[in-house]
Amino acid sequence: MGTFILTITGLISRIIGFFYRIYLSRLFGEEGMGIYQLLSPVLSLSFSLTAAGYQTAISKFVAERSAKEKSPSFKPMLAGMSISMPLSFLCCAVIFFFSDFIAARLLLEPRTAPMLRILAFSVPLSAVHSCVNGYFYGIKKAGLPAFSQLVEQLTRVGCVYAVSALVLSQGKTPTINVAVVGLTVGEFFSMIVSVVSIYCCCFQKRAGSVSAPVGAIYKSILGMALPLTANRIVLNLLQSVESVSIPAKLRAYGYDTSTALSVYGVLTGMAMPLIFFPNALTNSVAVLLLPLISESYALGNLQAVRQSALRTIKYCCLLGLFCMCGFGLFGKWAGNVLFGSPLAGHFITTLGFICPFMYLDTTLSSILQGLGQAGKIFVMNVICLFVRLAFVFFAIPVFGITGYLWGILASQILQSLLYLGCLHRFLKHT
Repeated sequence: MGTFILTITGLISRIIGFFYRIYLSRLFGEEGMGIYQLLSPVLSLSFSLTAAGYQTAISKFVAERSAKEKSPSFKPMLAGMSISMPLSFLCCAVIFFFSDFIAARLLLEPRTAPMLRILAFSVPLSAVHSCVNGYFYGIKKAGLPAFSQLVEQLTRVGCVYAVSALVLSQGKTPTINVAVVGLTVGEFFSMIVSVVSIYCCCFQKRAGSVSAPVGAIYKSILGMALPLTANRIVLNLLQSVESVSIPAKLRAYGYDTSTALSVYGVLTGMAMPLIFFPNALTNSVAVLLLPLISESYALGNLQAVRQSALRTIKYCCLLGLFCMCGFGLFGKWAGNVLFGSPLAGHFITTLGFICPFMYLDTTLSSILQGLGQAGKIFVMNVICLFVRLAFVFFAIPVFGITGYLWGILASQILQSLLYLGCLHRFLKHT
């Protein structure tokens, strides 16, 4: 039921986001989308530093305690939030006050500086609702996180549309900064929904207290969150190098700055969102697999772990094969009709081959995290990222963006093989 709720909400959110991307691409153009996508490394890195590891740790700890106690406690969530919030305010200050340096020296695009100053305010908001969502995922109540996700998407799109319409009505041209304002507004309303939800949950039913003392809770939260955070930071740094290097290597291939940003914008702002669209289902499964696997493993029910893993692998492969055929047949049509870009159609058709591996990787990663294999996941992800970086640095200057598409396919196949091998060895020796 939790997967169904998250999937329906995820699909609605993806549909809204899909048409939102089309609107942005037509409003700001391919180069504008390329500039906007350059913010992704900063956003991902800040989320990894301040929230992602703590959300996962809270979810896992609450799920483990729920398997042994009648009433879940709010203490793990409050402990995680007490660490996440100071980090988020620090991260917000760094991004805001050093935006010019980050834009010019790290992102290699000075035009992103004002966007970074707006983006900075979204970091603390994201930290709050991520910690709250971790609690609800842990007790397997996916409805409230799903609702906050939908609210975030609706308010983001509504804000951008309203501001853009107002600017256009005055005879002016809106800038891509409007999209960043919408992102921050969406995070704000999502945070409000999360805070109200946890308050109502606390008011309606007093949660039980875990037997472990506060110090033990902090130790458990940090014991999982710190390695996850460190892993994600390293991975995001490598991904940031990848994202920033792609336009630079396209210039080495022979493109000018405008064309390089346009190609990058078409790939990451148009083609990739469509490829990731069916991932709403696998993301929903992955989010709820972690507490389910953690609970089953804590109770020693290895048969349930095996059944969940096998079922997940089977259906993710079927979904991936179906999507691969769909993108292969209709990718060019989608690029031309939806985005008005033949290049987007070429990317969609080519990237369709990664679907079976990408959807499988999403869920296998969650299963392995639930089994406490975060360290091995980190090593495998780093290996695959280095494979992609090798294609960025050595293939793009020779073959153009096609070289990067080959790198994505090679790294996804390798990642699937590594994940399956790790899971097989764990279950075989347990």
